[in-house]
Amino acid sequence: MAEDVYGELADALDRLPNGFPRTSSGVEISILKRIFTPEEATLASHLGREMEPVDCIAQRIGIPAEKVKTRLTDMAKRGLVWFDERDGELWFRLAPFVVGFYESQLKNMDHEFAHLVERYLADGGAVGIMKPQPALHRVVPSQRAVKSEWILPYDDVKAIIQASRTFSLRDCICRVQQDHIGRKCNFPLKTCLSFTSRERPPRQGDISKEEALAFLDESERIGLVHTVSNVMEGLFYVYNCCGCCCGILRGINEWGIENSVAHANYYSVINADECVNCGLCIDRCQVYAVSEMDGVAAVDRERCIGCGLCATGCPTGAARLQRKSEEEIIHPPVNFETWEQDRLRNRGLIK
Repeated sequence: MAEDVYGELADALDRLPNGFPRTSSGVEISILKRIFTPEEATLASHLGREMEPVDCIAQRIGIPAEKVKTRLTDMAKRGLVWFDERDGELWFRLAPFVVGFYESQLKNMDHEFAHLVERYLADGGAVGIMKPQPALHRVVPSQRAVKSEWILPYDDVKAIIQASRTFSLRDCICRVQQDHIGRKCNFPLKTCLSFTSRERPPRQGDISKEEALAFLDESERIGLVHTVSNVMEGLFYVYNCCGCCCGILRGINEWGIENSVAHANYYSVINADECVNCGLCIDRCQVYAVSEMDGVAAVDRERCIGCGLCATGCPTGAARLQRKSEEEIIHPPVNFETWEQDRLRNRGLIK
């Protein structure tokens, strides 16, 4: 009976735009068991992507409204469902697996859980979640690599941070997961920056605006790729990713999903006459788009995601970012609602 409950939840999650594909191994059920109690799984399986008031949810599933509210509020605190307050009333919806409640599993992650996630990604979870378009994330170029007159408004992360009021920095779930199976890099754990324009009470992990801007610069200096939600409006986080831990970039490097992340509207160019073949750009590229050719560094433009790390690390200025032509530029969906509709349509879940 419990297996049926978790199977129903898995199917509900796969009906969300982000997806949560079933696998032949059934490892996704083991993952859900690590996160949801049977009662929580039952409740969550009756939710979808639309926000609903508690009374509506309670009536549909036949549980008293106060009990539903208490349980959903507790689940919301753990990131399992999303909520909104409308006219003094709480509304809820099911959170997706990625990007969603998986990122809230820092305290729950251990050796067993880490291997379950790794198996799920390898068994088809990565392809099922990262291959559909629009991509979950998009790359934002290193701010020091782009000319101010070239940068597109939705790529100007520093301006977005300047307009925000509260900021926090927390550990990266991908590196925490990789720590339990043998991480290959030495990048710091605390690299996930979130921000909001709303005032709120202080929380653990909060930092100042100045610290947030300084961290953005530092992440570029050490060679991390900025990725954000693949929308123009409503950005509230910047993940700073490496190609060996980040599930999104591993989509390119390990599972052959070329568009697992939406490329920035820029590409790297290396001037062969100025290149001294120091190899820094090769080392800094997180998706192996730069290699040595005839004694100088060369860029595979098809593989280049436009992050600009090669440019910010080049000691001679030989590497630089070039903005794509107007014909090549692909603008992200305007907002999350548009992104969800496009994604559902491309997955064949709506017409």
